[in-house]
Amino acid sequence: MKAKTWESLVEYVSKKFGDGEPLDVQAILFLIGVHELGQGYREFTKDEKINLLHIALCKLLSYYGYYDYVGKDQDGWPHWQTNKSLPKLTQEEQTRLMKEAAIRYFNQAGIKF
Repeated sequence: MKAKTWESLVEYVSKKFGDGEPLDVQAILFLIGVHELGQGYREFTKDEKINLLHIALCKLLSYYGYYDYVGKDQDGWPHWQTNKSLPKLTQEEQTRLMKEAAIRYFNQAGIKF
């Protein structure tokens, strides 16, 4: 992963969705979760915020074959099926994987940053 690409994504997302301060990986995952939910931004409960992060993680890890999308429930929340267990990764390796997948997510959405 090129650091410049991640930095470019952070700059783009921070300007578009934040107050200009650089967003961290968790904030970007939250935005991906909100987008995948497809209900627009609103106030979310603490449990809903955790679920949004889970949605983002499942979406991003689906690129690597770890999850498959199975559909939405009656409330419109997406659900995923586990295909295989994640390997043991260090915190640094997990962060790198999420950054790479987030870059791929925004690229596939056709967003230029």
